[in-house]
Amino acid sequence: MSARTEGINILVLVSGNGSNLQALLDAESAGLLGKGFIVGVISDRPGVYALERARKAGKPTLVEEPRRDLPKDDRRLELSNRILGRAREWQVHYIVLAGFLSILRGPILQEYRGRIINLHPSLLPKYGGPGMYGQRVHEAVLAAGETESGCTVHFVDEGTDTGPIILQRRVPVLAGDTPERLAERIHQEEHIALVEAVQRLVKEHP
Repeated sequence: MSARTEGINILVLVSGNGSNLQALLDAESAGLLGKGFIVGVISDRPGVYALERARKAGKPTLVEEPRRDLPKDDRRLELSNRILGRAREWQVHYIVLAGFLSILRGPILQEYRGRIINLHPSLLPKYGGPGMYGQRVHEAVLAAGETESGCTVHFVDEGTDTGPIILQRRVPVLAGDTPERLAERIHQEEHIALVEAVQRLVKEHP
């Protein structure tokens, strides 16, 4: 794929179903991302539906799987370096983690500081950090008796869910909520939050 020379190039990283990716694709199609353009989608897992969503939208896709033969830290760095290579090749301005489960490490965090964003299904700094993802987050929220939860879009740094917060959207925790019900309500807000965050990045791009 040849890099675009016009507009603001966005790379989206995914690991699963891709409904948040779909929200971005729909926003781009509707002209809501301004000069923002999704130049490619990379998954760390083969066969996930997010890749099909990207292909249907005419976006280039790649699968970059972590090398299981490497120790954890080396595995994360090696994968991050491969993604960095793709980002350079495609002249990417911003990297969006939309349900991406691998943790980025190394030079990509310096080269793209302030230009990598992640979506997390809680009101950070609550219920973030290592091991807190997906249903685990919602289970922890309910177990703690919280009255509200939500989602956060934040910049990615060397920590896990510790980077500066861009925006949050809140939902009430209802009586009788299950992790699944809470997750579904938050998921609707995630779509809105991620699009809004990308719109901000594009608008404020120098």
